[in-house]
Amino acid sequence: MANFSYEAIQKSDNKIKKGSIEASSLEIATAEIKRQGMTLVTIKEQGALNKDLNIDIGGKPKPRDLSVFCHQFVSMVRAGVAMLDALRMLAESTENKLLKKTLEEVKKQVEKGETLSEAMSQYPKVFPPLMVSMAAAGEASGKIDVSMERMSKQLERATKTSGLIKKAMMYPIVVLIVMIIVVIVMLVGIIPSYTKMFKEMDAEMPGITMAVQAMSDFLIANWPIVLIVVIGLVVFFSWFKKTDKGKHIFGKIALTIPAVKNLIIKTATAQMARTLGTLVASGIPLVDAVDIVSDTMTNIYFKEAMIHAKEEITIGQPLSVPLEESKLFPPMSYYMIRIGEETGNSEEMMDKLADYYEEEVEMAVQTLLAAMEPAIIVVMAGVVGLLIAACFAPMLSMYDALGNL
Repeated sequence: MANFSYEAIQKSDNKIKKGSIEASSLEIATAEIKRQGMTLVTIKEQGALNKDLNIDIGGKPKPRDLSVFCHQFVSMVRAGVAMLDALRMLAESTENKLLKKTLEEVKKQVEKGETLSEAMSQYPKVFPPLMVSMAAAGEASGKIDVSMERMSKQLERATKTSGLIKKAMMYPIVVLIVMIIVVIVMLVGIIPSYTKMFKEMDAEMPGITMAVQAMSDFLIANWPIVLIVVIGLVVFFSWFKKTDKGKHIFGKIALTIPAVKNLIIKTATAQMARTLGTLVASGIPLVDAVDIVSDTMTNIYFKEAMIHAKEEITIGQPLSVPLEESKLFPPMSYYMIRIGEETGNSEEMMDKLADYYEEEVEMAVQTLLAAMEPAIIVVMAGVVGLLIAACFAPMLSMYDALGNL
């Protein structure tokens, strides 16, 4: 038997009920909740790490938080719950403190007569432009549940893609941190004791040991300065990468490294196609959709390419032309978009393009991880091996000297 956490709307008072249920499968748990006369909003199996445990530090809502919000909103609207009641219940049930507070404010704005999209647009740090545009398109078409459902799926896919990329970056970062800690411990704690012992024995110090000893002495004597320099460099690069010049330099570097370049191009293509397909399918004009997509691009060169594409579309060019001229997107992307433009089936082509490149991103991440693992191990082994060699070199010199006596 497994335990499942769920949220459901009670038909008697239209309030959200949170609880857990024990069942042999998800299907049986779902059927039991419906049998009790409730409309299911969300249900998931409890694990050892999340069983009846909710932790929130009140930060900016993540795409996953917004995806859950959209999904629950759709479930409530389709269950016949009025929008104000749905916003009230969502504000009461959401785990993220900032999103909770924002939904309460959005409800107040809607009560005053503003539309949902107008109220959401006042909180750009919580609701991205894409989400606001989707809500506005849903209101205009009278199918806000359809638009928000598409938004939920879009956010779920974005979360998955982002998670894959973070997974690829996490491994080298963790190994780098471990390597730095090991080097500092050896330079500050182990090397000085070894060199002191060999000096007292009047042993001859090999060049490698003297070089490492000099590094150790420098670090011990000047560690406050070294720490300040390191912190200063971190602060400087954090600031510099946010400047226009920094964005271009780091963006260019990322597109120069072969393995990273491949991942960035595929990720940008998948994101562009998925977002455009979602927006166009909701009835948003292509010019506005491309403008929104440009804001979602993380690499400055892809952002500028989409801004240029918007300008070209405004004067009558099809989207496929500026995408091809940018020489950033893979040929398959603008070929499929061109076919969609010629057949009047752009939405479907963009969805297929997104599906393909999202799979390619997953494969690219796996390839990048497979390439990085041995390289990182070799580098780490080389650095640690160098320090170990510096420790044992004097000892080997002593053995050689004793052997020649």
